[in-house]
Amino acid sequence: MAPLKGGTLAAPLCAACLNPDPDFWDRCPVCETTWQFGTEPCQRCRVDQKLADLLGDGAVVAAELDPFRRALVAVERPDHAMSWLTKPKVRDLLTALGKDPRPVTHDLLDELPEGKTLHYLRGLLMATGALPARDQRLTNLELWINQKLDGRKDLAERRVLHGYAIWHHLRRLRQRVRGQQLTVDQDQNVRIHINGAVQLLDDLAGHGVLLGACTQSDVDDFMANRATYPTRTAHFVRWAVAHRHAHNLTAPATRWVGPSGPHDEDRRWEVARRLLHEGDTPTADRVAGLLLLLYAQHVNTIRHLTLDHVQRDGGKPKILLGDRPIVLPEPLDGLMEELIASRRGHTLVDEPGTWLFPGRLPGQPLSSDQLVVRLRALGVNPRQDRGTALFTLASQVPAAILARMLGIHRSVAVQWQNSSGGDWAAYAADVAARPVRTGPAK
Repeated sequence: MAPLKGGTLAAPLCAACLNPDPDFWDRCPVCETTWQFGTEPCQRCRVDQKLADLLGDGAVVAAELDPFRRALVAVERPDHAMSWLTKPKVRDLLTALGKDPRPVTHDLLDELPEGKTLHYLRGLLMATGALPARDQRLTNLELWINQKLDGRKDLAERRVLHGYAIWHHLRRLRQRVRGQQLTVDQDQNVRIHINGAVQLLDDLAGHGVLLGACTQSDVDDFMANRATYPTRTAHFVRWAVAHRHAHNLTAPATRWVGPSGPHDEDRRWEVARRLLHEGDTPTADRVAGLLLLLYAQHVNTIRHLTLDHVQRDGGKPKILLGDRPIVLPEPLDGLMEELIASRRGHTLVDEPGTWLFPGRLPGQPLSSDQLVVRLRALGVNPRQDRGTALFTLASQVPAAILARMLGIHRSVAVQWQNSSGGDWAAYAADVAARPVRTGPAK
């Protein structure tokens, strides 16, 4: 990838394309390939030497860091790479890695001072293959849980909290994500549940009461007057009773009773038509908005979509949101193809990976906060418009099919169907009345 020497923003040109006469240009004295004005080392060779100085004392960079070095030298804008390498915090981190005789691993990085710079560097190392992939949000959650457990001085309380945090929440969370990246909502949900349990244990200890000996009045008084997360604390109480850490206590669960709030179908279709047919909006934002407006997808689901979710059957793109792929209609199918062809990373190494919506952190998708901001700028209200889409779809499609197509839980689909007034007795009768195929399956 040659440095830019001229042209326009729409059609940039390198030196060889701007003036193909080799005698017109000087060459880099190090690589002898870059065409440039002057005989000083080119930007890429300077980046390479800077990395060698930081990571190898001017000599050879460690083998495990060589993919990182090569990726940084090959970036589209080597001047940006040089600017990043000269930042004091980056320089200090890379120097510390270069001086440490141990191989660069996640455990080694965990020993360095935590911060945004280390987080970004870890992402770069994973994105370039210098480190194996790791869900850093899940790792941080595990470290946070261990800190909470270590903070319990009473061994009995620590044992109870360990069972609730590790064997209940963390184990179920790992089963749920199944190797996928942990979302912000999942992370926060576990933290709030554990904080609710810690708050109850602290309150009981402050009153000189053990969990196993507390009464219903102790729990009711705490829930009514001092609980920051009453519904989460109630979950901990039910778990403690079920596992015989507490006795004769009740804390009823608050069940979701179905959708509520206004549903503006006309406004939803007005925004959807604009995103489908007006091309003055970035393709990624249009596709994300349409997936929410047409298929009622949650923001976190949209941001975690990858190339594997887009399938093709005879050239027609389909998207897999549940366990049944959905054929994308025109012109959404063309927008999806355009997104796949034009998506780019927004990081130093410009590596989008397999994400349909790559983010600003290496190897990570677009954050939910960033996606919400971009959707709101298009006139999309994520919470209300998703509810409107679910309300409308539930009135048109049976709950079982809706759940399988959109990837939502069947009980949620049933509640939306009940709220929308969908009556599927006629649908079932229509299906039963259809002629049965007797010929061979195609």
